[in-house]
Amino acid sequence: MRSPRLGYTLLLVVALAACAPADEPDPQASGAGCAPGGLKTLTAGKLTFGTDDPVYPPWFVENKPDNGQGFEGAVALAVATKLGYTKENVVWVRVPFNTAIAPGAKTYDIDINEFSITDERKQAVDFSAPYYDVTQAVVALKSSRVAGAKSIADLRGAKLGAQVGTTSLKAINESVQPTAAPQVYNNNDDAKQALQNGSIDGLVVDLPTAFYITSAELDNGLIVGQLPQPSGTPEQFGLVLDKGSALTACVSQAVIALRGDGTLAGLEKQWLAGVSGAPVLS
Repeated sequence: MRSPRLGYTLLLVVALAACAPADEPDPQASGAGCAPGGLKTLTAGKLTFGTDDPVYPPWFVENKPDNGQGFEGAVALAVATKLGYTKENVVWVRVPFNTAIAPGAKTYDIDINEFSITDERKQAVDFSAPYYDVTQAVVALKSSRVAGAKSIADLRGAKLGAQVGTTSLKAINESVQPTAAPQVYNNNDDAKQALQNGSIDGLVVDLPTAFYITSAELDNGLIVGQLPQPSGTPEQFGLVLDKGSALTACVSQAVIALRGDGTLAGLEKQWLAGVSGAPVLS
């Protein structure tokens, strides 16, 4: 026969177990921690964005990321707004391209600077959901030996250049595989100067930048063509965050929401209109 005291004890244990809180999901992962004002940022009440110096159209305007103009300037402001930060509460710092994606402490909460999402970079930093699909393109002077190139084979003997650490440089090595090692530059200004003085035959940049360079910066420049995607996989830009950042899930949710409500498409139309039509080299 069961002891009355034992029965009472068992009932008490069951009752207490029923009242105990169940294991709760991580608030950041569930979205609960993404409410305005709920983010743990470098500076309380502020959201710090990083980008390079200088930055160029059509991504930014007048090298002033805080004006919210240009495609990436506008994307940054839209993400901040989704996260509950006004333009006045967004802070900008300048971070060199390679420094931003290197391991170690960060001076930013989020960095935006045409960063293509790659597995190699994911080892050092976090990426948000992608905000733009991009291809790489070859820019040349009309007098260049590659101006009339129709295929990848036509580029293999050329001197090509790109900015250090970029997927543009990777595209030269993987998609073109030139006979001569590509020339590497600290920034696109240096690369454009090399193109103009004949040090290289062609410059590889992302397609929107190629359109801007040839329409606004080079009087005798042209887009030779787009490079094919390596292995057919799309190249996409993502926002960069510190590895393991508590903000990553929230920033991705904001980007996904901006894609879903048409904001990203609208910003592409506003700032990247006409970026299409360049032939694809095969």
